[in-house]
Amino acid sequence: MIELQELSKRHRAGDVETTALDAISLHIEAGEYVAITGPSGCGKTTLLGLLGLLDRPSSGRYLLQGEDVTTKPARELAALRRGRIGFVFQSFNLVDELSVHDNVQLALRYGPLPGREQRARVAEVLERLGLAHRAAHHPSQLSGGQQQRVAIARAIAARPALLLADEPTGNLDSAHGQEVMRLLRELNDEGTTLVMVTHSAEHAALASRTVRLLDGRVLVDAHAEMAA
Repeated sequence: MIELQELSKRHRAGDVETTALDAISLHIEAGEYVAITGPSGCGKTTLLGLLGLLDRPSSGRYLLQGEDVTTKPARELAALRRGRIGFVFQSFNLVDELSVHDNVQLALRYGPLPGREQRARVAEVLERLGLAHRAAHHPSQLSGGQQQRVAIARAIAARPALLLADEPTGNLDSAHGQEVMRLLRELNDEGTTLVMVTHSAEHAALASRTVRLLDGRVLVDAHAEMAA
């Protein structure tokens, strides 16, 4: 599913250059559940942005489902994101002017599905996540847990092969956080490849594999049975 070969990301501000990721090589199989952990500033979110084709590496190669996406033009990367990758963010990133239904449909708006099938798909995922009765509400009318479920519904509406989650429970209380983790686990059990950035050791332990970063490099790469 994912193969990173000596992937690096450097940022320059004037004469100062900082290395966010330093020659990372990583292979993630289809269907894996991988937790990315490490202290603040270690490169976790940078790595997730590269995996999600939201940013480009400074050097190295990124193969997604066997296809080298490292130097593809922006338009092709946007098309790949729409068809293959879903995102769940800590801050939800919902549009408050839109209803729950329309927020979820945003993920399908520029895809191949006609309008009727888009609406049916939205109804399907909202029903699954227990939000069908909230379809006409706006995000400001929902609890934090409900807003994150809307964000997950939007992320999975296009049935992506890869789901990227950046601190998905960071703005939630423990009960709603556990609910979100259960939903993510269900999606992974159904075959979705899941890569999650988290500061929570408890949530990282739910993954089948943990990759710990330090100073932009892989410090630990352990499968659950090895880490036990």
